[in-house]
Amino acid sequence: MDPSISLSKLSPPFSLSRQLSRRPQPPRFSPIFPRKPPSISHRPNLAIAAAVPLSNDDFVLEDVPHLTNFLPDLPSYPNPLQKSQAYSIVKRTFVSPDDVVAENVVIQKESPRGVHFRRAGPREKVYFMPEEVRACVVTCGGLCPGINTVIREIVCGLNNMYGVQDILGIEGGYKGFYSKNTMILNPKVVGDIHKRGGTFLCTSRGGHDTHKIVDNIEDRKINQEVKKRGLQVAVAGIPKTIDNDIAVIDKSFGFDTAVEEAQRAINAAHVEVESVENGVGIVKLMGRYSAEGAGQEYVAAEMHATDKKDASGNKLLLDVGPWLSDKIKVGDLTVSLNDHFTMFRKVPVNMKYIDPTYMIRAIPSNASDNIYCTLLAHGAVHGAMAGYTGFTVGPVNSKQAYIPIASTPNI
Repeated sequence: MDPSISLSKLSPPFSLSRQLSRRPQPPRFSPIFPRKPPSISHRPNLAIAAAVPLSNDDFVLEDVPHLTNFLPDLPSYPNPLQKSQAYSIVKRTFVSPDDVVAENVVIQKESPRGVHFRRAGPREKVYFMPEEVRACVVTCGGLCPGINTVIREIVCGLNNMYGVQDILGIEGGYKGFYSKNTMILNPKVVGDIHKRGGTFLCTSRGGHDTHKIVDNIEDRKINQEVKKRGLQVAVAGIPKTIDNDIAVIDKSFGFDTAVEEAQRAINAAHVEVESVENGVGIVKLMGRYSAEGAGQEYVAAEMHATDKKDASGNKLLLDVGPWLSDKIKVGDLTVSLNDHFTMFRKVPVNMKYIDPTYMIRAIPSNASDNIYCTLLAHGAVHGAMAGYTGFTVGPVNSKQAYIPIASTPNI
């Protein structure tokens, strides 16, 4: 899955702990984020506490939950960025609660205005006192270029923008919460990790035992969940997949780097096949239901398919690359490439098969992705400090927005 953050309060005056991590809570409005006029309707995301849909469907706000939905008396504080020299030169420092981003920018004249999302960015009010906060960051799932940049910018954003000093890294994915694998993070510790591939915190698939995680989070005063325990919780996720298959957002981080690196393998295959007679090149790239995940029905017809899943719950796919290569080499493919060579010209196929998938996902992110990862990380920090929860952040039509996790099933 994705990097996520957690915040908790360390001392009085409040008895409920505070945190910032990654699962959705119910949508509704707070006094700071008032109800929209009747021309806006709100889609409820979860049954925990649904927003009341208004009558006019011309303009739909796919809203994200807020902590005040279930903690209505939660106090707010002035955003520390008001005193930041870096932000003082900006004419409009804070995002208005009325700012939204349209999912579709091209519509017909008489058609509805459609779905919109809350614009990402710093708010004038926050719901966490920086000196009372403990934060944590966890990474889960497979590797992708840019994870370390996201970790670095979450830590630097919390520390440099909001003054949060107490930040923990959860090692080894979700199970790190209850196996007590943690490290102290600060800007110096993460200073150069964006130059490395992989994840500085290590990762794993599965291990999401909610009860164990919440028990341990509560013990440590990190408090990543849950409304039903009466904990004050803000949940923010940053979507991570090298496949670029997350609904709504323009692209996932690391994708530009992956495409850039994939060109090396494609160019190598091209050189190989141009240098021999009857050369045919195949390069297998990542993609759960495209590229590496393509043609599963054809492979399954000849190989032993199972319904097994990995620890994250993803169906284990058969390897289409070697299957396709063999079909072309032995002349048993529906598209009779081999027949063209062997039947009509009596020459063999010179097959070149390259699988660079794990090499691609393990490299550091390029400059473009580093900038993108910074925007995502800072957007998540701003949203969580502003009290939003159960959201992911990403660009919608090139504008950073907060999207309910419940609306993005691929996350």
